[in-house]
Amino acid sequence: MYPRLVIDLKKLDQNLKAVAGITKRVGCSLAIVTKCLCADPEMVKVIAADPQVDLIADSRVKNIKSFADIAHENGKRTMLLRIPMHCEIEEVVKYVDLSQNSELSTIRLLNEEAGRQGKVHGILLMIDMGDLREGMFFQYEDKIFEAVEEILQMPNIKLCGLGVNLTCYGAIIPKANNLGGLVNIARKIEDRFGIKLETISGGNSSSIYLALNKELPESEMIIRQGGLLPGETMDTYRLPEGVNNLRLGESFLMGNDTAYLTKLPGTTDDALILEAQIVELKEKPSIPIGEVGVDAFGEVPEYEDRGVIKRAIVGIGKQDTDIGGMIPLDPKVDVLGASSDHMILDVTKSDKEYKVGDVVSFKLEYGAALHTATSPYVERGYVR
Repeated sequence: MYPRLVIDLKKLDQNLKAVAGITKRVGCSLAIVTKCLCADPEMVKVIAADPQVDLIADSRVKNIKSFADIAHENGKRTMLLRIPMHCEIEEVVKYVDLSQNSELSTIRLLNEEAGRQGKVHGILLMIDMGDLREGMFFQYEDKIFEAVEEILQMPNIKLCGLGVNLTCYGAIIPKANNLGGLVNIARKIEDRFGIKLETISGGNSSSIYLALNKELPESEMIIRQGGLLPGETMDTYRLPEGVNNLRLGESFLMGNDTAYLTKLPGTTDDALILEAQIVELKEKPSIPIGEVGVDAFGEVPEYEDRGVIKRAIVGIGKQDTDIGGMIPLDPKVDVLGASSDHMILDVTKSDKEYKVGDVVSFKLEYGAALHTATSPYVERGYVR
């Protein structure tokens, strides 16, 4: 049945080994993130079987609940990426080994619930290093120290370390200066309270290029287009000492460094393929006829005049995926647009003589894969 998301488990395993090699060579533990494919159980089996994976991470407790047993059976800890909501505290303590937190009120509830369940719950205290999503703001060190002092007095909470998230909201690129600032805060905490933090989590797939650069000669390093900014050195683009954990999702699924959009060595970008079936194929004008208003999503569309073209409609739409993140495997097919349930393609120049019932295949960017995997209307298939 179509539309269908085909997951190549062999290629995912190839990507996993490639990114694990990069992280392990620089001394980082590895959390593989499952949220893009909604913790697909076949994918989770691949992750759980790899001895280089230390944690299996997701942003949704429901997903973690689905794989907690297989994670623990294979010696992996579970990790919650989104700050816990108060309404889910009981399940967080039950299924999650390590959660990211930034609010004392939430940590207090976790402490109380862990006591009821007879557990000690691990947390990473998130520090906002400028991306302005979650975390205690790095410039307010006194507040960070006050929070740590209270956390260390909680009998059912273990402060495992600090974490940071970059690029997901503010698009701030991880570099040695902001990640180094996280390490400096960690060292101040250790000195002030006489403790050792086991984990300093340096971000997501946008940080892996720093780990890769650490082992590359300067001539091969990944740096910003246009070269160094004022005050930067090549060390700015290397993972700083002290960062010892990365949380990787897109780099595992698609082989991407998401800071500068480079392909990581040994990875592939076609482990996820979306297949959609043609339901109509007709020659029509390329510009609609009549007054143009707003479309079904309240937007005013723009059209390119291509004359009369061969238009194929496939049975998938904006309810199922991010149209802008779909890349036809046939390079002579263009995506023209979509409504909720129909996507329109220009197949005029294709060397293939498409007909109704044929299947068109697409590679997916991260957003499209996320939306597709979330849609209940998209079937799944596997290559083993």
